[in-house]
Amino acid sequence: MSHNFGILNWVIVIVYLSAMAMIGLFFAGKQKSTEEYFLAGRNMPWLVVAMSMFASLTSASTFMGLPSLAYNSNVAIFFGIILSPVIAPLIIFTFYPFYRKLGITTSYEYILHRYGQSARYAVSSLFILARLGWLGVVVYAPALALSVATGINLWFSIILMGLLATFYTTLGGLRAVLWTDVIQFIILCAGAVWIAISLGNNVNNGYAEIFSVASQAGKFDIFSLKFDWFKMTAASAAFAFFFIFMQDYGVDQITVQRLISVKSFRGLAKAVIFNSFTDVIINALLLFIGIGLFAYYSQTHTTPPANSDAMLPYYVITVLPNGISGLIITAIFAAAMSSMDSGINSLSTVIINDFVKPLSKKQASDADYVKLAKILTLVFGLLTIVMAWVVSKHDTIIIAWNTFVSLFNGPVLAIFLLGMLTRKASFVAWVIGTIIAMAAMVYLSYFVKIHWIYNFPICFGTSFIIAFLLSNLFPAKNVDISLTIHR
Repeated sequence: MSHNFGILNWVIVIVYLSAMAMIGLFFAGKQKSTEEYFLAGRNMPWLVVAMSMFASLTSASTFMGLPSLAYNSNVAIFFGIILSPVIAPLIIFTFYPFYRKLGITTSYEYILHRYGQSARYAVSSLFILARLGWLGVVVYAPALALSVATGINLWFSIILMGLLATFYTTLGGLRAVLWTDVIQFIILCAGAVWIAISLGNNVNNGYAEIFSVASQAGKFDIFSLKFDWFKMTAASAAFAFFFIFMQDYGVDQITVQRLISVKSFRGLAKAVIFNSFTDVIINALLLFIGIGLFAYYSQTHTTPPANSDAMLPYYVITVLPNGISGLIITAIFAAAMSSMDSGINSLSTVIINDFVKPLSKKQASDADYVKLAKILTLVFGLLTIVMAWVVSKHDTIIIAWNTFVSLFNGPVLAIFLLGMLTRKASFVAWVIGTIIAMAAMVYLSYFVKIHWIYNFPICFGTSFIIAFLLSNLFPAKNVDISLTIHR
């Protein structure tokens, strides 16, 4: 099939993008308070929130990056992914009782109550840095897909994606984000299933041959309990994702903001559990797509794109029929936009609640804060486009994502766990631990060149251990023991 996107595919993509814009317009002007704009009135159905959670964190970087990882390397990361349901109860009962008790808008308000205002500013700043980098990844990935699939200039694609997601998020707040995420969740899951079925039909001897070729290529040679600093094994993936999932679903504002918009604790728990099992199913499917692409291109002896992150959209546009390929490219758009809208909405929430309100000498009205939130959402949308250029300089999407998340979010998880698990934890000890942890991760990653899977546990573990030891020497004083599990 020729490398031609076609009129039918364009119609499908345009209809989808128009529908997302219409949802933003539908909710425009209906948010009269920050409670409504940031938390959708705290009365959202748990299933809507669960779908939004998955769609937000399973971005286009995952949709395109996991198949690329399985194609180039192996499927060891699956042993990290299957920990999601295991960690779900730990997340529900460790973090969220504190959040609901405090009635927070951002997770970093817990840091304020536990450590003080300076700690809140520091942790919120790390979140902003991490999510700006992450947003660059989730915009660059679908823009690359569109560029490969249609031949449109990459930077035109980046600007198109960035401006549209910014448009409906600015207008509709969290409620618009959640409902667009539901549509995007359905499209994303349907797209992954369709590609997997297509590969089974297009590879001679079907699924059995896909697994056979993958096995011969060593894609499953991962069942090792040893830690190898220079490659990913089952053990290293499980070790890393235990902490990554705790960060993503326990303390990161993108997830916390969704879960505290659910009316009841029971609904919150249902959302976390639903998301955890969806994590396993869809991400396993994406890894299968990676080995399926490996078998397909090995069998057909055709040459895929040099950039393996572009392989999935390349397969879609050159193999699948018009209409279907348009739907799959739309799924990549859906994965990206669900992450970008969540990111810029959460960033504006953090700026207003963790910086503007505490630093304001005169309290503004709710209407003024909503207006400022919309301006900030627009600004962060434009900054995201700039960050996409930064991300384009990395070798692969997965590595770019992991670098940003590990460097800035590892220490954030450390300060939350230290605060909840011990009364002695102090902010000064954490700052020292974080500086050492960041330096260690950069050195090991860029100079020793350890495998990227170790980045997060190194940054988290170093920060946690050093801060814990120093806190025993110089413990915090006057700690509210109701904010710790160990009382």
